[in-house]
Amino acid sequence: MEENKTVTPEAAAETAQTVETAPVIEETGTVSNASVDPDKFDWEAFEGNDVSAEDKKKMEEMYDQTLSKVIENDVVEGVVTSISKREVIVNIGYKSEGVIPAPEFRYNPDLKVGDKVEVFVETAEDKKGQLVLSHKKARALRSWDMVNAAYNAGEIVKGYVKTRTKGGMIVDIFGIEAFLPGSQIDVKPIRDYDQYVDTTMDFKIVKINQEFRNVVVSHKALIEAELEQQKMQIIGKLEKGQVLEGTVKNITGYGVFVDLGGVDGLIHITDLSWGRINHPEEVVHLDQKINVVILDFDEAKKRIALGLKQLTPHPWSALDPNLKVGDKVKGKVVLIADYGAFVEIEPGVEGLIHVSEMSWSPRLRVAQDFLKVGDEVEAQILTLDREEKKMSLGLKQLIPNPWENIREKYPVGSKHSAVVRNVTNFGVFAELEEGIEGLVHISDLSWTKIKHPSEMVQPGDKIEVVILDFDEENHKLSLGHKQLLPNPWEDIESKYSVGSVHTLKIDSISDKGAVISLGDEIEGVCPNKELVKEDGSMPVAGDELAFKVTDLKRSTRKVGLSHVKTYAEPKSEKTASENDSTKKAVKKINSNIEKTTLGDISELAALKSKLEKGE
Repeated sequence: MEENKTVTPEAAAETAQTVETAPVIEETGTVSNASVDPDKFDWEAFEGNDVSAEDKKKMEEMYDQTLSKVIENDVVEGVVTSISKREVIVNIGYKSEGVIPAPEFRYNPDLKVGDKVEVFVETAEDKKGQLVLSHKKARALRSWDMVNAAYNAGEIVKGYVKTRTKGGMIVDIFGIEAFLPGSQIDVKPIRDYDQYVDTTMDFKIVKINQEFRNVVVSHKALIEAELEQQKMQIIGKLEKGQVLEGTVKNITGYGVFVDLGGVDGLIHITDLSWGRINHPEEVVHLDQKINVVILDFDEAKKRIALGLKQLTPHPWSALDPNLKVGDKVKGKVVLIADYGAFVEIEPGVEGLIHVSEMSWSPRLRVAQDFLKVGDEVEAQILTLDREEKKMSLGLKQLIPNPWENIREKYPVGSKHSAVVRNVTNFGVFAELEEGIEGLVHISDLSWTKIKHPSEMVQPGDKIEVVILDFDEENHKLSLGHKQLLPNPWEDIESKYSVGSVHTLKIDSISDKGAVISLGDEIEGVCPNKELVKEDGSMPVAGDELAFKVTDLKRSTRKVGLSHVKTYAEPKSEKTASENDSTKKAVKKINSNIEKTTLGDISELAALKSKLEKGE
């Protein structure tokens, strides 16, 4: 061994120990294995010329045999001999010990002197003659094999939480960066991830991607396994009706999860309060300690249903026993539906006001037209069932019924102004006042024929009406509008009598014929066969022609016209007149034949012949 090499105190101690048992050199040059007391050992003789080079070589070989063979770039096992804040000293049986930076062992805060660790031999001797080791590289070389082995065996591994990342944490496992999802840190929701950075925790490897060498670990899985045993023990001791203390663990829109000391139970939103609530946060808050009652549990599914409101008496039990049908109550609207509104008269005691009980109006409406959530209302009790815990209320009962004196207020034949509320294909519903509506049938809207009431009015329009009839029992009222307007048919019948001829303008022509306006929204119709001109041609829209009125009926509200009859009619009428005269003459002659003499027969015969010939 060269004299300029640095020897650590530990190596010197080993050398001294070796010297203690070194062979004794006799004067004859032979080596004796007798033990020599270090205090009595003659170092001058040992270092002098009394020892031959051959014996000295043999002694060095024997010393080297007491040391481990070190192969660089190999992984070996060593023993921790010293630990400080900055470094860890490891003995691998070599003539010097290796110094490893302490951060390489941060994943293992429980490391102590005497622990065996694997190290990577970077070099047997550096420039200072020091053995250079690395624990991090040793872990890196064997990390993937160690990860797979731990995963396959389901072993618990220690990991160092390096940093926070999106959705979770980065954990050092055997020198490999593994992903710890935020949902796998703990069984309860984590609000502060940073509290876990720079800490060492136990993990279970839950997923490995061999292709990309991705590793996913979970700390929650270890907690769940431990809690599973606790849950089984706790659930086995549960009884329905049992009251326990728990801590609010999580709040959702549908209920509250309560930690009962290792097992969770759910308080559904309907079991939080006897009164109606919009969200569980109105009743409890996170980390609040509350008493709950066991409503039901399923050992197989490990589900526990809890109740909070069951610990207080039902509000219906405390309801005033003197309350009865017909009484007036005050309350607050807590829920609105199309069919009605729920009014809370006491916490947990609600009554329904059906939309039909909100107004005397027979018109179909929705509850939102009358009330909104939060309104304070006064209503009358219509029905009360304490056993079924149901109550119906009414609003309109607190105001006078307008139908009670309807005939006095709206006598038949009286004229009024109304507001159009609804338009249908058969008529218009008009409101005289709140709760009083009547129907103006389409036939009573106009003297002229209309296809749909919307041609005349729209919802919200004001309309003048006259009372036609009543149905008090069914709250129905018949109204008229055309009765307040002049009847154009009276003028039409006098002006356009059947047989009269008028010069009129053609508005339009279709396959069926021509339409001619006669004024006052009354139309005349001339079929195509009656539209032909005297020269055989057909007129066009806008032409003015003579038309003869051939038909006039109020039921159809249309007037029949003909142009052909204006030029073909005179001739046919003359012929018919002559024929009538001939027939009358012949009839007269026949009636007088019996009174004539034989001498007169020839003269009468001649006269008859002339008459028949039209002479």
